[in-house]
Amino acid sequence: MSEWTAWPGREERRQDVLSCARVERWCATLDCAGPINGMAPQGTHWILCTPDEPTAALGTDGHPRRDDTAESFLPPLPLPRRMWAASKVSFLAPLRLGEGIARRSRVVSIAPKQGGSGQLVFVEVEHETLCGAELAVREVQSLVYREASPRGAPPVPPPSGPDGFDPSPWDAVRTLTPAEPLLFRFSALTFNSHRIHYDLPYATCEEGYRGLVVHGPLTATLLLDLVRRELGEQALAQLAFRALSPAICGEPLHLALRRAGDQLELGAFASDGRPIMSATARTEATLPKAWHS
Repeated sequence: MSEWTAWPGREERRQDVLSCARVERWCATLDCAGPINGMAPQGTHWILCTPDEPTAALGTDGHPRRDDTAESFLPPLPLPRRMWAASKVSFLAPLRLGEGIARRSRVVSIAPKQGGSGQLVFVEVEHETLCGAELAVREVQSLVYREASPRGAPPVPPPSGPDGFDPSPWDAVRTLTPAEPLLFRFSALTFNSHRIHYDLPYATCEEGYRGLVVHGPLTATLLLDLVRRELGEQALAQLAFRALSPAICGEPLHLALRRAGDQLELGAFASDGRPIMSATARTEATLPKAWHS
């Protein structure tokens, strides 16, 4: 992978406008209250400054085709499967309706690794989202590229067993079942054309999932929505989440929150108790040392 060493430091800039209509569609998708006091709910930065490749430039999986041209932002890694594995987000200022939005993105690092499922490459990308002239959100995303699953491999994840999620250790739990309209709307809002979220034959036959896959950032958004329902508007200063296992469309998803010392612990779980996503969050602005890079 030495040929990709020139990619760290590569930058991309995009612009957008945070319209009231777009935020209202976001809230309608999540079945939650609309914007309050002219501020968008936390997490709406994920629907801004989205990629805009033409349909003709998409690959067979629905992602933009990768090439090594000077215009390419992400490295053209040969591994065919890509997922958003984790993020560390700092909420520095609210996103205000009607304001111009600018995003500065930078490839931070590329790290090849050997995993149990084969070769992996982790790519870290930093995004800075400005609302007007003010830095509002800073995020470091971890993307992972991996080899394709062999045909005939068992479904990912394995079939669920009996109900095994225990809500008793949690302060708040919300259970919902992500259905096709929710996945469709989130794909539309984020301009995400990855076929595992809407093309059932592709998701099951080509990528080996048991059904349509719930977007990782949708699960993170639902956790942020749980925080909003429990703690109110603009409650968080930081959020860090890590995807652990795919959530499948049509299967119950348990969203959970509890206080853990001076921070919040969040989690999403399948009905059999399998962890889907783990997260920590803070309601004050001091970053723990482990978050500094």
